[in-house]
Amino acid sequence: MSVKIRLSRIGKKKVPFYRIIVVDSRKKRDGACIADCGTYDALKSKLITYDEELINKWLALGAEPTETVERLMRLYRTVGIGVSEPPKTKKATKKTTPKAEKTAKEKPVEPAVEKPAEVSAEAKAEEPAEKPAA
Repeated sequence: MSVKIRLSRIGKKKVPFYRIIVVDSRKKRDGACIADCGTYDALKSKLITYDEELINKWLALGAEPTETVERLMRLYRTVGIGVSEPPKTKKATKKTTPKAEKTAKEKPVEPAVEKPAEVSAEAKAEEPAEKPAA
């Protein structure tokens, strides 16, 4: 029997709230659990309760934590209960929207304008002089 420490969702629609549970890996996400080890509020990125002794007991018995629970355990050990700051993540890079790309494509590209060559003195002499305005 493979035992996992994972999250079970108990929150309402669009209000995620999770329990940290010990469960057989073949069971459903919200199915029957073996032990309840804590709770996690995903909106506030805050551990509400955390039973470290119980989790350590199950880890010693061979339970494997999921990546998310492992991250929460590291966060708890470094900061403690009541994490008020969300975990640090990579900064979002500026992304171009499809509208911005469309307008960039629609802008006409001006052709390179060549400068007219210097007019020689002979060509200037052949041009008729401007008539004075009367």
